[in-house]
Amino acid sequence: MIALPSAVVRTGAALSGLLLVLFTLVHLGGLIPAVLAPERFEAYATALHTSPWLRPFEIGLAGIAGLHVSLTISKAISNRRAGNSAQLSSRRDAPLAALASRSKGIAGLLTLAFLVVHLNQLRWPRPAAGQEGAVLSSVLQQPLNAVVYAAAALVLALHLLHGAEAAHRSLGWLSPTNSSALRTGGRLLAALIGGGFLLISLSLALGGAA
Repeated sequence: MIALPSAVVRTGAALSGLLLVLFTLVHLGGLIPAVLAPERFEAYATALHTSPWLRPFEIGLAGIAGLHVSLTISKAISNRRAGNSAQLSSRRDAPLAALASRSKGIAGLLTLAFLVVHLNQLRWPRPAAGQEGAVLSSVLQQPLNAVVYAAAALVLALHLLHGAEAAHRSLGWLSPTNSSALRTGGRLLAALIGGGFLLISLSLALGGAA
């Protein structure tokens, strides 16, 4: 196996992570009508799932996710072998950021495990046209699923809280002049995405799409 330069690993992990964040934002936006406008959501889902570019897009997205996981694991192994176990966030007076930094590995694994569960419930097989909202609501109205989806939203927010800053640091974009703005933006992004998925999950669990 060819060992990649550490700079390539850091950059690849950061860029692939940012692409996944972009997809997550788009996915969140697509889910909002499931609560506010169910008919529009069904039309959107039908158009999306009959698009000829969907399969290549899904394959590409899976590749990006696989790349992000593999490079992140490679980076963690390299850091551990080099004796670099410091948690940079823990040196700031920000307990939540410190928690996000310490738990980044387990949060990433839990997010990956949830993704498998989510795809198994709503992608393999995919609901019939016109039934996307009904199937999604049916899944979330099972108490255990509602708890799992709500917990996954919180874990994702925690993972993004660390990842947003870590990605900018790896890409060399974090500096003393912009660090405060980037950290604030990262926190807002984590809250927006995690909170958005949490609110949608709870709304549908309570019959919001009925």
